[in-house]
Amino acid sequence: MEVKIDTREKFHAITIQEASIAANMTEKLEKCLLPLLQTDVKNVVLNLRDIQNIDNAAAGRLVQLQQIFYENNASFVICELQKQVEESLDKDNLLELINVTPTESEAWDIVQMEEIERELMDGEEFSN
Repeated sequence: MEVKIDTREKFHAITIQEASIAANMTEKLEKCLLPLLQTDVKNVVLNLRDIQNIDNAAAGRLVQLQQIFYENNASFVICELQKQVEESLDKDNLLELINVTPTESEAWDIVQMEEIERELMDGEEFSN
């Protein structure tokens, strides 16, 4: 699987440079993404602009990956879905389970808002 990783101050912008994602490809994606949870910059913006097709198993695995990131106090936002991929996720009732934005810029905004939210929640825990 061909991916481009661009590390920013608060997140990694990862672009999958393939036309489709199949279930067997998600294992490679996991090996790329999960180690990021052990770094100072844990948040991920996954750009799927090149993806024209995603199979059900791969889509389900993306939902699980997002959950793993949120369980580890990290953001996981998917952006720039092609119309047919968005329709496929919606048909499989997965679209409402994932954090999706139309643009990478909006995904950055989500990451920043979630970072602020986590900082505020941590502050509340210490003040109680």
